Amino acid sequence: MTLKFFKTAANLKTVQRQGWVKKLSITNPESVADHSYSMALMSMVISDSEHYNSEKVLKMVLLHDLAESEIGDFTPKQIKKERKDRIENNAFNKIIQTLPDSLKLQYLQIWKEYQQGSSIESKLVHQIDKLEMALQAKIYQKTGYPIEHLESFFESAKRHITDPKLKELFTKIVEE
Repeated sequence: MTLKFFKTAANLKTVQRQGWVKKLSITNPESVADHSYSMALMSMVISDSEHYNSEKVLKMVLLHDLAESEIGDFTPKQIKKERKDRIENNAFNKIIQTLPDSLKLQYLQIWKEYQQGSSIESKLVHQIDKLEMALQAKIYQKTGYPIEHLESFFESAKRHITDPKLKELFTKIVEE
């Protein structure tokens, strides 16, 4: 029943984050699973501290990149957003097919909410996604990757993070 789902999700450990490969030529970058785990920890603390629906936030974080276990990770320049959404939605629907109907419906609703940015939780998760990316960029900078290659990651995060407390965290990350 769920073994296929678990195997598919475990595949995220082998999917490299393409932004780091394309812009930094990193041969062993973080995986999508690495990114999701870091996001989950950040989301748990932020969500609990700010009294969001933490269960929903964590489920959203864990599901937000699940389709990449089937299709891989794409940078925005590799594929148009509409096509990416279509491919991801098809992959996500395929992945959840082995789950019980009640879970399929619940996870599909959370997935759509994230895709549409239609709730306070989804807006938070989108911003934490960018915050985690900025944190990883800073880690790469500290290990010797040039700031000029990382600027676009910091700029993207700066543009998308609007929550005052997350902006404050972003500023601390960049200034560290």
